[in-house]
Amino acid sequence: MSSPLLFSTIEVTRQAFYRTSLSYAIVNLKPIVPGHVLVIPNRPVPRLTDLTTPELTSLIASVQNVGRVVECAYGGDALTVACQDGKAAGQSIPHVHFHVMPRKYHGDYFSQRRDDIYPALERSETDLPRDFQNLKVSSINQPFKVDADEDRLPRTLEDMEQEATWLRGFFTGECRDTDAA
Repeated sequence: MSSPLLFSTIEVTRQAFYRTSLSYAIVNLKPIVPGHVLVIPNRPVPRLTDLTTPELTSLIASVQNVGRVVECAYGGDALTVACQDGKAAGQSIPHVHFHVMPRKYHGDYFSQRRDDIYPALERSETDLPRDFQNLKVSSINQPFKVDADEDRLPRTLEDMEQEATWLRGFFTGECRDTDAA
């Protein structure tokens, strides 16, 4: 059995869909776009400069692998990859992490104003600690909402676990890296 995964002090094992010896990826509690995920080093450090070279190498390779899968799984045309490295940059959880978000030319909430995703990311990051504290275990089936929706609530643990299970299958299926050893 694998050890529990911590995002700072928050246990996120059930939300994980990708894991290496030094990093992992989880589905997002309040995704900005469908497929918005986080890639995180195992060791909880606040800044990129706190990572060892092997940890940073694993983290960036994980961003690449996870990005390939979420872009494919969600029918994206590109990715937005962002890291708010420190509190002054908008980081709200003191554990370095990358946001990986599949983007589309058409049908993406931000497709007409592509850079509007960055203020939306900052707004969502601000509420993250509170939203994790209020995480619900079950819910009534509700339509999937993204940050563009003003009344969007955090997803339940079951909703996130279902998406994580679905994404895991893509690492051995059609979206896997055929060049990887």
